[in-house]
Amino acid sequence: MLVLVLNCGSSSVKYQLLDMPSQTLLAKGLIERIGLKDAALTHAPAGQQRVVRTVSIQNHSDAIRLVLKTLIDPMVGMIQGLDQIKAVGHRVAHGGEMFTHSVVLTEKNLVALEKCSGLAPLHNPANLAGINACLRWMPGVPQVAVFDTAFHQSIPPSAYLYGLPYELYEQDKLRKYGFHGTSHKYVSMRVSEMMGRPLENLKLITCHLGNGASVTAIEGGRSRETSMGFTPLDGLVMGTRCGTLDPALIPYLMEKYGFNTSEVNEFLNKKCGVLGLSGVSSDFRDIETQAGYGNYRARIALDVFVHSVQKYIGSSAAVLDGADALIFTAGLGENSPSMRQAICSRLTYLGLELDPEKNLVCGQEADISTEGSRCRVLVVPTNEELMIAMDTYGLTEQTLTNMER
Repeated sequence: MLVLVLNCGSSSVKYQLLDMPSQTLLAKGLIERIGLKDAALTHAPAGQQRVVRTVSIQNHSDAIRLVLKTLIDPMVGMIQGLDQIKAVGHRVAHGGEMFTHSVVLTEKNLVALEKCSGLAPLHNPANLAGINACLRWMPGVPQVAVFDTAFHQSIPPSAYLYGLPYELYEQDKLRKYGFHGTSHKYVSMRVSEMMGRPLENLKLITCHLGNGASVTAIEGGRSRETSMGFTPLDGLVMGTRCGTLDPALIPYLMEKYGFNTSEVNEFLNKKCGVLGLSGVSSDFRDIETQAGYGNYRARIALDVFVHSVQKYIGSSAAVLDGADALIFTAGLGENSPSMRQAICSRLTYLGLELDPEKNLVCGQEADISTEGSRCRVLVVPTNEELMIAMDTYGLTEQTLTNMER
């Protein structure tokens, strides 16, 4: 079964075409700068050279149409007709409390999904635009929504409730939701296979470290605590996001610098984190380079990030009462031996020992702990698109089976 995976951002669309259940990647690509005359399409068919084109894309509907035309293009496409695509899986940022797992998008589910838009105004509207475009250009093809928040719906009330009047939770659903759930779920499943142990018997701490970053405590395959909160702004210091801070700083900044709510939100999301601390970049590679040259602000930015990761790993270990494995994933977690070493340097209380030579690995699955380490340390490249394809394939097969009955 051919499954198209779509990840629609505010001005971009990422896509992959996979053959399931063999998990064979046929093509992947990206459309950037939607709404501008110089939008860019990058298309990479499996086994062929990638294609880069400048195009004019006005909206997500146009972008999805271009993706579909590219997939069936006689020169660079991988299929002969759109009827070969049997299902589409969509990454959706926020499912609120309505969606605890991936779902086939029926009319009822679409109405419920619309109601979640207010919880993620920067993300969900773009996700919905992609869904509506597929409903328009691919009528009759099953559409599946896979939610970043769904995996964390197993977090107990003691962890997801804030110290606010309970009425605000009842009326407005103000609570911790957590994000990167698709990634945390995927790597936990891979670790179970790598360790040869049932997921139900494992206590795992997963570190999704990239420009956006989060740490999750997983017990028995279920999320028990995570660093991100009501929005992806909470938790770790990140590329451009401030992470956890004293809430009183927000009205202070608004009063002192004249920020309105929109401006302070953009400031905390896009101008803080290691970018604001270093004054160099939001890219950790640039910051590590400058720190190596003796740049004090770059060095302190890295130190602040490492401290925040260590702190959330510690709180995760407390929630789990120990850990069988610590997992690094996403761009920074997969590709920075120095960052992994720095983070692990103060985790000896977990019975954790890092092997310096094994830790040199980049971008591939590996156990980087010593033979005697009681807590394993693993590098697992994330694959959110594959996780989306797996859920989409499973739900579509289930729906077709039920219809045959």
